[in-house]
Amino acid sequence: MKTIRCIAAMLLACTATAAVQAQAAYPVRPITLVVPYPAGGAADTIARPLAMELGNRLGQPVVIDNRAGANGNIGSLFAARQPADGYTLLLGSTSTLAVNPHVYPSIGYDPIKDLQPITLTHQMPNVLVVGAKGPLQNVADVIAAAKADPGGLVYGSAGNGNSMHLAGLTFQEKTGTSLMHVPYRGGPPALNDVLAGTIPMMFHNLPAVVSHLQAGSVRVLAVADTKRSPVMPDVPTMDEAGAPGVYSGVWNGLLVPVGTPPEVVDRLNKELRSILESDAFKAPFEKMGYEVISSTPQELEALLAKDSAAMAVTMKNAQIQLD
Repeated sequence: MKTIRCIAAMLLACTATAAVQAQAAYPVRPITLVVPYPAGGAADTIARPLAMELGNRLGQPVVIDNRAGANGNIGSLFAARQPADGYTLLLGSTSTLAVNPHVYPSIGYDPIKDLQPITLTHQMPNVLVVGAKGPLQNVADVIAAAKADPGGLVYGSAGNGNSMHLAGLTFQEKTGTSLMHVPYRGGPPALNDVLAGTIPMMFHNLPAVVSHLQAGSVRVLAVADTKRSPVMPDVPTMDEAGAPGVYSGVWNGLLVPVGTPPEVVDRLNKELRSILESDAFKAPFEKMGYEVISSTPQELEALLAKDSAAMAVTMKNAQIQLD
């Protein structure tokens, strides 16, 4: 009996040692960062250098996987269903995590129950953008055009239920207008149609339009925030432009499948916060209009729960249901 106990103790010790060594060795192969939007969008722009820097610190490449569609549901569901081993990360957002569960009959997973938060990464306001050659010169022109043709003035967005879509709903509510919403499969194709004059305007994340504004190919009519952006100080807020109360923006954060070992979550949080809080990383993105931030897993978890509860009420009141 004593021999059996000794053998059992030795096996248990070996198992524990192996587990510790495996955790200490993480990662031993490349990591995938799922971005549930097309390449070239605002989220993708910051995800790529963040992935590169994280890979440098971890000693393994972090590979971007753009899985767009269904307002981020396709990529998010894919990430949530991967093994909980720390080798699949998801760049989530207000739209994918807090809005989508309340506008689609089913998204195939529960963002709160099936994902483990790591850290916030950045936040950004939405702006109202029009083509430089179009007739809309300011927010007053937009309101006048919308009232002259109720339901006829088109605005694009990155998809149904996206923050850009919600910005349009808020704009209509606060200005007493009716617009026609045209959802796209991501922000870049919608912005391309604004640039081409196919649609007259859209609400978009501020960083995605900075270079186009500087090139003179678009006009930004207003920022949907309480303050002006330092990267476009001449652009008024919605309050200043004649549409008071129109506030819209989005936060992004990194998550992993629930059940990922705590040691891996802690390692990822430590490395990512070190990157996100460094001036060398933050400076170029803040010049593009991003507000680079970080958090503990618990802080992101609390923010997601709060925003999800708020969006449940907002979507119910707006009677938005998508197939």
